[in-house]
Amino acid sequence: MSATIAVEDLRVGMFVMLDGGWLSHPFPLSSFRISSPEQLQTIRGLGLQRVRWSPERSELPGDAVAGAGPEAVSEAPPAAAVAARESAEAAAARERRRRLLEQVEAGQRCERQHAEAAKAWREAIDRVSAQPRDAAAQSELLVRALLEKMLVDEDIAIRIVAGSGDRAASHALNVGVISLLIGRTLGLAEGELMELGVGALMHDVGKLEVADRFRHAEDGFNANEMAAYRDHVAKGVAVGQRMGISAGALRVLAQHHEHADGSGFPLKLAGERITMAARIVALINRYDNLCNPQSRTPQLTPHEAVSVLFAQGRNRFDAAVLNVFIRMMGVYPAGSLVQLTDDRFALVVGVNSSRPLKPRVLVHDPKVPRHEALVLDLETEPNLGIRRSLPAAKLPPAAIEYLDPRPRVSYYFEPLARAADAEAAGPVELAA
Repeated sequence: MSATIAVEDLRVGMFVMLDGGWLSHPFPLSSFRISSPEQLQTIRGLGLQRVRWSPERSELPGDAVAGAGPEAVSEAPPAAAVAARESAEAAAARERRRRLLEQVEAGQRCERQHAEAAKAWREAIDRVSAQPRDAAAQSELLVRALLEKMLVDEDIAIRIVAGSGDRAASHALNVGVISLLIGRTLGLAEGELMELGVGALMHDVGKLEVADRFRHAEDGFNANEMAAYRDHVAKGVAVGQRMGISAGALRVLAQHHEHADGSGFPLKLAGERITMAARIVALINRYDNLCNPQSRTPQLTPHEAVSVLFAQGRNRFDAAVLNVFIRMMGVYPAGSLVQLTDDRFALVVGVNSSRPLKPRVLVHDPKVPRHEALVLDLETEPNLGIRRSLPAAKLPPAAIEYLDPRPRVSYYFEPLARAADAEAAGPVELAA
């Protein structure tokens, strides 16, 4: 149960829920326990008069609660009666449902945050033509908000989310989020991360000035059509200059189709002549286009896309960036359909970027109802692993219906250490 409290009455130890959207504050989550005077000062600096808080989730001395003001105090509901004895099967079913609800709630939080970020990106893009400087400022605010959530001490989990119906926004966010996480892993300075983020989110801005039919390369394009497609790079640089984005971000726009072996375009740059930020974006742009092709190219699973990049891209892409990408995303990135070592089918739903070989999976078990489906963290299952990845066509129809894989792979992230303290995402609905 939650109540409201005046901001000046907040104390360290209170569990607060900040309304107004994930981009309106600098904290990794919107619901958390205040752990320091610095966090308290940050909240008081947001310009809020009152905030919601949860007495039950707070850790306060008795007098601190008593002094919080009568409007803030709320009695906890009576504890539900617990059966003295219950069968092992019932307990296991309850535990499975708890894990699934936890998974769904975490997914809902990520999807809300993804939707906010997609909306902010679309607002920036819609201003490019008439208000280019405002568009640049909007994109910088979005990158700064993302970095405030990423630059924390906690491990970062990469999750698959439903994503937006706006395909361009989903592509930009996939490239932007994964590129920033790679930059974080590589230890780039904050200023370099800002340039990387703006360049990644805006890497295709030149396509706004290209006819629709030339915005994505097709296998059957003739020389003139391919030239029209490739012209989006030069147009993007010109747009970026009108926006006034930084020189580092401009180089990402100019070089995101260059390859380490000199086989890219438009200038056939190679090696160190390509900036680190552009090398990162070039790889992630290719990965997302393999998973979510905009043209008539067959769609690959995330596992298949990683395999293609490793097999075909070791010369085309920067080796250090490719290695970090595979270590971070794992051999089986979120969204992969897999078969476990006990022969059950599963969907990878989340990857800890520091321990990617042991992802979290949603397991298909015909004996378990869908609303009690088992979510396993393979890191805690020493006797269970992944045997192989499979395309959807290789899974039985019943397994596909049960696991319900996304038709489009969209990624977002969450800091792991604080996820357990996050407020529930509201009513959770599971298909029976």
